[in-house]
Amino acid sequence: MRVAIIHYWLVGMRGGEKVIEELCRIYPQADIFTHVYDPSAVSDLIRSKNVKTSFISRLPAARKRYKSYLPLMPMALEQLDLRGYDLIISSEAGPSKGIIPPASALHVCYCHSPMRYIWNMYHDYRDAASKLTRFLMPPLSHYIRTCDVISAGRVHHFVANSQCVSERIETYYGRSSTVIYPPVDATAFETVKPNEVGDTYLMVGELVGYKRTELVIEAFNRLGWKLLVLGGGEMLQKLRSLAGPSITLPGPQPFSELRHHYARCRALVFAAEEDFGMVPVEAMAGGRPVVAFGRGGATETVVEGVSGTFFREQTVESIVEALVRFETMQFDSEAIVRRSRDFGAERFREEFGSLVENLLDSRRRSRKRFDLPFSLPNTTLSGAGGVTQTASGFQSEKRISRARAT
Repeated sequence: MRVAIIHYWLVGMRGGEKVIEELCRIYPQADIFTHVYDPSAVSDLIRSKNVKTSFISRLPAARKRYKSYLPLMPMALEQLDLRGYDLIISSEAGPSKGIIPPASALHVCYCHSPMRYIWNMYHDYRDAASKLTRFLMPPLSHYIRTCDVISAGRVHHFVANSQCVSERIETYYGRSSTVIYPPVDATAFETVKPNEVGDTYLMVGELVGYKRTELVIEAFNRLGWKLLVLGGGEMLQKLRSLAGPSITLPGPQPFSELRHHYARCRALVFAAEEDFGMVPVEAMAGGRPVVAFGRGGATETVVEGVSGTFFREQTVESIVEALVRFETMQFDSEAIVRRSRDFGAERFREEFGSLVENLLDSRRRSRKRFDLPFSLPNTTLSGAGGVTQTASGFQSEKRISRARAT
């Protein structure tokens, strides 16, 4: 079976790329197609695969400015030649499902989310954009939405990475989906003894607007409590200017540092409305609780009173109230780790592989019902003028005409 995996871009190793790794383990023979590829920014496993790019990769500064070419991506996807593939898996959060699949192939879309910047978070992105981008966004977004909805019709089955994403797929595409949570390797994280846990809270992630890091910084400024923010992004310098003396923003850190701080933080603070959100699960794998915004994927991973607690509004006041309440609560680190293992990589491989196999079997059975057998029963049929022929060997039209003339 020839397998193609379509991913929007391969320029780092975040949640979407971790899913690609596991798909490569399920289907080691798969080829990968993407818009932009930076081999130095991905894992050895992905780098070992046959990776093909769309014409977007040949445009100026594509590795850094790939998002600027978003309006061209629907057309770029349709230029990818997928003839001969039996199974196509698109990984959707940026444009990837809009390929033209062979009629005989099964197309399964693993949807991290319908594109946030044109759907559920369109107004947030537009409000935060430059004046020129705000002017261009309405017509361009309308065009991309149209392409996005059309491309949903080329998918045979959607898989959502959370219940909230499943609801978005229903809302924006009018399609049902199967929920399979993405893989988190809980065994890659360590836990420590209670006396090694510090009094510093932790935030981890890309520093972009929808993460609402500025609200958390303001909350900790008011409380005067220690906060460590790990991650890079377009807002790093702005957030550093907002941070008081108890808050540290060292920028992006290697996994070894993340692992160290996950295990030793007082708790992780998670203020975004995420599609799924791997960061809370990673913190839980380190045995530490989470103080999270009570909407989005975090509500499906964090259990109130077991692995963390929630604040109900994205406001400084609500975050402060939740932090103060958290200080009165007790948590069992072993129970937190057990919860994190509900989202392991082995579970993902088993659930996704079984689903696809069932879909392929159903497709084979459906085809078999409508396929004509190689030879039909040897039944004699009588035609006009006494002409006869057998159903197992139809005469050509020319021979039939000649027989009738005779």
